[in-house]
Parts: sequence; C-alpha cells; structure tokens
Amino acid sequence: MHPPPALKPALDALAQAMDSRFDRLLAVPEDPRRRLYEAMRHATMDGGKRMRPLLTVAACDLFHVEKERALRVALAIECVHCYSLVHDDLPCMDDDDVRRGKPTVHKAFDEATAVLAGDALLTLAFEVLADEATHDDPRVRLELIQELARASGPAGMVGGQAMDLAAETSTFDLPTTTRLQQLKTGALLAACIEAGAIMGKAGADERQRLRAYAHDLGLAFQIADDLLDAEGSSARTGKAVAKDAAAGKATFVSLLGIERARQQADFLIDQAIGHLSGFGAKADLLRAIARFAIERDH
Repeated sequence: MHPPPALKPALDALAQAMDSRFDRLLAVPEDPRRRLYEAMRHATMDGGKRMRPLLTVAACDLFHVEKERALRVALAIECVHCYSLVHDDLPCMDDDDVRRGKPTVHKAFDEATAVLAGDALLTLAFEVLADEATHDDPRVRLELIQELARASGPAGMVGGQAMDLAAETSTFDLPTTTRLQQLKTGALLAACIEAGAIMGKAGADERQRLRAYAHDLGLAFQIADDLLDAEGSSARTGKAVAKDAAAGKATFVSLLGIERARQQADFLIDQAIGHLSGFGAKADLLRAIARFAIERDH
C-alpha cells in the first residue's frame, strides 16, 4: 500500500529534507577520506521510509518546535538508524546483500569501509545534537544526547541485536521475542517521540501519553515487518525476505500465526492512537503514521 493522501506530502517533504541535509553534512572531501564519505552517503541518501525522522518532526510539531531544529534532531536519529542498518547487514551479523533496493554498503564498498561508515554515522549523530543550533538550552541538548545514547546502546537497539543473534541458537517464547523487538526496533522509535517531548519541554502527563503511544507503535511496527517478511516480496520491500524463518528465529508471525499477528497489530495501533486523545487535531500526523505503519507494503 502507498502512503495515504494525507501522509504522502509529509513523507515526500521529509525525504527531501533529509537528503538535502545529508548532502550538505556529508560533502565528499578531496582527500583519502573520500571513500568513507561516499559509503556514508550510500547508507543515508535516496532510500528508506524516513519513518523515524517523520515521527521526530511530528512529535516536535505538537509543541511548536522550530522546524529547522526539529529536522536537526531527526537527522541525528536517522544517522543512528542508518548506522545500525550498515552494521546489521554485515556478514558477521545478518549477512544481507540488498538494502533499500540497492547493494548494502559492504557489497558496494567493502567490509572495513562499512564498519567505519557505521562508526562515523553513530558518532556524527551526537555531534549534531550537541551543537547549539539544535537548541539554545544546554540541558535540553544533554537530555537529547542521553535519550539517544540509551535507546541506541545495550539497554536499547544494540541489546536487541545481541538478543537477535542469540535467537539463532535459542528458542524464544513470546515475552522474550517481545522484549527483543522492544529493544531492537522499539527503543529508537520511542526515542523519536521522546525527542519531541524533550525539545518542547513537555509536562509529565504529556510525556507519559507519548511514551505509551510509542510503545504500542513500536510493537505494531515490528509485527508489520514480520508479516512483510512472511508474505512480502523482495521487489516490494527492497531487502531479502523470509530470512527469519530460514534461520529458525521466533517471530510474532511464527508464534502467533498470520491472522492473530495481524489482529494484534491492529489492536496495538488502535491503542496507540487512543493515547493521543488529549492532543486533539495537532496529533493527526502521528495518528496517520500509526495507521500507515501496519498498512505499508515495504
């Protein structure tokens, strides 16, 4: 399914905004670092749903955060997401050849360059957040850095990837699989929403409702990914499919079955949207993102 009419302009504009900023941030130098920068550009530009940047900007919009500042935070989070894909695709991890419909970084370049490109994108994210251009208040910048570091590290995305590797030789039940996905996928999605609350200096009640939205969205998003892996095609998704089943990994689909997994995703999205009831019409973009998260075909 293509993005609904209300969401497509936002996605298109966000994709263009991210590409133009990556183009400036990763201008290729005329020195021996050229290959590194070219690999970083390959990893970040011309592809992907840009779901995380859109979530970040939508959350910032709830609190009328200046657009350029919101885009800087979105860029930092997308740096972390792209780094994670580069490393996840490596032969020592998931060993994938295609990402976003083009060769993975280690295939287009080489393994050493891919490792360095991922390292560089991760560290660049925190340089962007630490800059005064992101926010005047150093306490806000520090909280952004702390939140993204937590979501990216052993208590978040990297911890989830470690569990994913362990899943190749272990039998995970539903609670363990849920925990894996909350860390590997959900933590960074939640950081996008939390970043908007941090930038807007939201109150405790608003933060709690947004965290609940992000929690349910993250699980539903992963269930949708599992359904695409089970039912989709590589031509649509732009990456290999049916890899988890081939590796014998437990997924929401293998544990729940296709119909029950789809029902659970629908329930989670309805619940996520319910958490936004207090925000009125200004949360309509977050509602549209939630619906698209489980209706997409890639």
